Amino acid sequence: MTSTTVGTRRAAGLTPLLRLLILTQLAFNVGFFAVLPFLAAHLGQAVGMAGWLVGFVLGLRTFSQQGLFVVGGALADRYGIRPVVLAGCVLRIAGFAWLGYAERTGAVIGAVLLIGFAAALFSPAVESEVARQAVLHEEAGGQRTRVLALFTVAGQAGAFVGPLLGALLLSVDFRAVCLAGAGIFVLVLAGHAWLLPQRIPGRRRVRLGGGLGVLVRNRRFLALCCAYGAYLLAYNQLYLALPEEVERATGSQSALAWLFALSSLLVVTAQLPVTRWIGAKLSLRRSVVAGLLLIGTGFAIVAAARPAGLTGTAGLVPAAGFVVLLTLGQMLVAPVARAWVPDLAEEGRLGLYTGALSSVSGLIVLVGSSVTGSLLDVGLPPAVPWLLLAAVPLAAIGLLPREEDTDRPAGTPGA
Repeated sequence: MTSTTVGTRRAAGLTPLLRLLILTQLAFNVGFFAVLPFLAAHLGQAVGMAGWLVGFVLGLRTFSQQGLFVVGGALADRYGIRPVVLAGCVLRIAGFAWLGYAERTGAVIGAVLLIGFAAALFSPAVESEVARQAVLHEEAGGQRTRVLALFTVAGQAGAFVGPLLGALLLSVDFRAVCLAGAGIFVLVLAGHAWLLPQRIPGRRRVRLGGGLGVLVRNRRFLALCCAYGAYLLAYNQLYLALPEEVERATGSQSALAWLFALSSLLVVTAQLPVTRWIGAKLSLRRSVVAGLLLIGTGFAIVAAARPAGLTGTAGLVPAAGFVVLLTLGQMLVAPVARAWVPDLAEEGRLGLYTGALSSVSGLIVLVGSSVTGSLLDVGLPPAVPWLLLAAVPLAAIGLLPREEDTDRPAGTPGA
């Protein structure tokens, strides 16, 4: 074996920085999901908030996080990822600690806004650097989409472990859950203060102004944002349409936990094999198209079964099929869409574009979820809402930007 071959294989392996960033996503999600699933019940029962106010607070958290991703991304482009990530960790620690002791509505809102804005700082900084490092990994002979797939798996594993940790600590009280979440971010902060480089080679800092105007004129990127937003709107039905279907079929929502666990385990166990397969077979665009087709098919399965009015275990089979196809579609769409962003971003503005992908798609989900909720409430024939939902990812295929070479596999250099 020649020294050149050895060097190429070593270069194609994950760098220490990439390993740190992927483990960061795992730790972020363990800390976050240890708290989030139990927040609504805490606000309604312990704090005594009305249902509409609980929904408002949760919406504020989403807005302060997803809506401001573009701000965090722009700051990462200007100042580098280290100060932005460290600042986000400090704010998340303060927000969780504050939430643990908050007993009044104003204090709860302040803590929740702090928690959301913290993620708006560190998440786009980390995600944009992972995307940039993925391109370098590809140039060294690796697969760009594999890096993003590992990042997705780490996040999903954290989302799976976090609620288990939170449920265990909830036997003490909600404050213990919040303080544990804060403690995880203390460890993340310490680790990053020690391990995250002061300057990352090749990452050029740019001024804050000027980038947004170019972004809004970038039609190919905005087309990807719209298609990605349609995917997220479909994925959000795990929390909106699926619970209603499970309730109808079984008379309770107890089966939801098993369906969510099924989704998480599918991502953790199958994401990397799926990514290896698409990396050899499909271009970036074709991968996203295939994922959106799978998602649309999942909705269509439930739509086809609804007129029969199946209940019990038989009634859960279409819902399980929907979860499986939606999750498989997610495996094809999510990492590949993020791997596509560096090809569409202005040089030096990858943080801004990564943040904008989340902010624009998050706005689409916010508006679309209101429409979806109305569809489920207006008394349409049982199959119609699911058929309309199936049309969303299928329509998004027409929004996808064209690739210069649609025959090039998604994982090959230059994709």
